[in-house]
Amino acid sequence: MKVMKFGGTSVGSPERMKNVSQLITKSGEPTFVVLSAMSGTTNSLVEISNYLYKKNPEGANDVINRLEQIYMEHVDNLYDTEEWRQKTREFLKAEFQYLRSFTKDLFTSFEEKSIVAQGEIMSTNMVVNYLQEKGVNAVLLSALDFMRTDKNAEPDPAYIKEKLKKVMEENPDYQIYITQGFICRNAYGEVDNLQRGGSDYTASLVGAALEAEEIQIWTDIDGMHNNDPRVVDKTEAVRQLHFEEAAELAYFGAKILHPTCVQPAKFAGIPVRLKNTMEPDAPGTIIDNVTMRGKIKAVAAKDNIIAIKIKSSRMLLATGFLRKVFEIFESYQTAIDMVATSEVGVSMSIDNDAHLSEIVDELKKYGTVTVDTDMCIICVVGDLDWSNVGFETLATDALKNIPVRMISYGGSNYNISFLIKEADKKRALQSLSDTLFNK
Repeated sequence: MKVMKFGGTSVGSPERMKNVSQLITKSGEPTFVVLSAMSGTTNSLVEISNYLYKKNPEGANDVINRLEQIYMEHVDNLYDTEEWRQKTREFLKAEFQYLRSFTKDLFTSFEEKSIVAQGEIMSTNMVVNYLQEKGVNAVLLSALDFMRTDKNAEPDPAYIKEKLKKVMEENPDYQIYITQGFICRNAYGEVDNLQRGGSDYTASLVGAALEAEEIQIWTDIDGMHNNDPRVVDKTEAVRQLHFEEAAELAYFGAKILHPTCVQPAKFAGIPVRLKNTMEPDAPGTIIDNVTMRGKIKAVAAKDNIIAIKIKSSRMLLATGFLRKVFEIFESYQTAIDMVATSEVGVSMSIDNDAHLSEIVDELKKYGTVTVDTDMCIICVVGDLDWSNVGFETLATDALKNIPVRMISYGGSNYNISFLIKEADKKRALQSLSDTLFNK
């Protein structure tokens, strides 16, 4: 069985819902489908929650009414028969009445999660109704029946596998199984969400639980590109990536995929394929546990980086210095991206400035601190094991005319990172493309 996930843009209109329906039924084989909310819906639901927080039920009702009108118009264009139009209208009317019920009572954060969850619930119901109208043997499975996080707000794979197996046994012999992405219950049974990776995370967890042959993530882009097509000329889709390479690219700026969402698939050894809904015949990008030896795959960039350097002559041979420095960042829950050390100093980069002033004040206890803002991390990804002689030279040679603040190499076999000024980003990315790929 394959698992196919479609994002909000892919189900963003009646026409696209019809296209998705054709894609998931094309093979005629049993398929498990994960759907996001229709594009724009989650933003509207968050806006409704914000009005309710501000005790403005009139504002919330105004957004609810506008959103309901959009959905009712979609119903008219999606279905061919009045029977299925009426069935879907009744379902949607109940949904919007449920949203209006929050305008009459005291609003809590837990209720916000319930409100936001309705986007996926509506889109999945609409698509299942369309499939059933067309005579497809399809069933809707509620993600709230099997998708759960633990007390640390992390997915609970053992629970998910056990409950999903039971749900599948109770619903045998369907061609299409559809569920909601993103939404789940927490360890206390309350409606919650997966946060990082959203619907992609759901697809990966479902694929691992079902031991699927492949997980497909369908978006509006033809896989991961070897550079940022918004910045660089002549980029191409990368046809194959190792899971570690994909995670590096996702972490350092390739927004098509969240770095954590493929971990369940990676651990289960299930390949993930990135496909384009607008060009379904394009091969996309396959992500698996295969390493292509001696090949640089892609470049990514991460903006809004801050570089912090602490210099202290007292650091020389001083044990515990680095531990004290890292504990400061940990105490303010601020992750570090890059690290470089010398005998008398250490440089680090962060992408979260929420506690920058407090961190700098703490660091000044141990030495002289300097801060550089408006920086950018350029990440070169591929088989960069140190035994591949000369690969780091190719990357550094491409940046010979770019001022480089810091280099990180050796922490991973799959990436070499450069910290540069954000103003030099476009020039650096283009030079890397010209040197590494376009020759």
